[in-house]
Amino acid sequence: NHTLLADFVLSGLSSRPELQGLLFFTICLVYIMTLIGNLLICVVTVHPTLHMPMYFFLRVLSFLDISTASVVVPRMLVNLRSEDSSISYTGCVTQLYCVVFLAATEWYLLAAMAYDRYVAVCSPLRYAAVMNTRVCLSLVLLSCCSGNVVSVVQTAWVFTLSFCGPRRINYFFCDIPPLIMLSCTDTSLYEKQIISATVLVILTPFCLILLSYACIISSILKISSAESRHKTFSTCSSHLTVVTLYCASGTLIYLQPKSSNSQDTKKILALIYTTVIPTLNPLIYSLRNKEVKEVLIRVM
Repeated sequence: NHTLLADFVLSGLSSRPELQGLLFFTICLVYIMTLIGNLLICVVTVHPTLHMPMYFFLRVLSFLDISTASVVVPRMLVNLRSEDSSISYTGCVTQLYCVVFLAATEWYLLAAMAYDRYVAVCSPLRYAAVMNTRVCLSLVLLSCCSGNVVSVVQTAWVFTLSFCGPRRINYFFCDIPPLIMLSCTDTSLYEKQIISATVLVILTPFCLILLSYACIISSILKISSAESRHKTFSTCSSHLTVVTLYCASGTLIYLQPKSSNSQDTKKILALIYTTVIPTLNPLIYSLRNKEVKEVLIRVM
């Protein structure tokens, strides 16, 4: 009776009761690692030796990763240990808005980070003048504003749909693809709009990032010293690794909102996007960056 009266019910990661305890322990451990790793990055990048635009953007990225995981994981953990997996209509709206806002903002921020690397490698003498404090803050603010516009439009459009029957979301959080699958109205127009939004939010920044790195690689190849080439490329490769992980999982989830792909596969991709990648980001940036490792050892 409670399930029928609830606004929405989240089915979670798995319907097998014997896996609930293992999933709870594993995801809780990953979440703790996410918090510790990203908080360390936030603390380390405040160090005076790391007062550079690249580390400022990295600090913002870590904050976004903490926020993304915190919007999704605590609710998921509660549902894994409770028989009541319902979520209110307002709670679902709020969660969807936050997830889309953070994801879109992060993509625009990754494009800004690629531009920062482009200026640093291709115009090193003008780097300090071009990437000054005002420009860096403006890029972060623009990323947040763009993410907010995308999130407001997407969230408002999703919740204009009519939901009929048991409002059981076959997912572990409120997201666009599982919500439109609950609609009893024609969603073909909305699916086209989702694809357009995916191109705007994911593929367009990704193409700009690739263009930046094409110019960066061209400049790196002109460096005569092999050691300098390796150092420059290792700095950029960390960012490119993160971009590839986000792009691969994000496009597979959103480019085909009602695809015939298994819903379990989409759950795994969403778990990677919202939980695993935020845990990997601090490792990718710290293990591949000598300056961050040195400051991290001092802080520890």
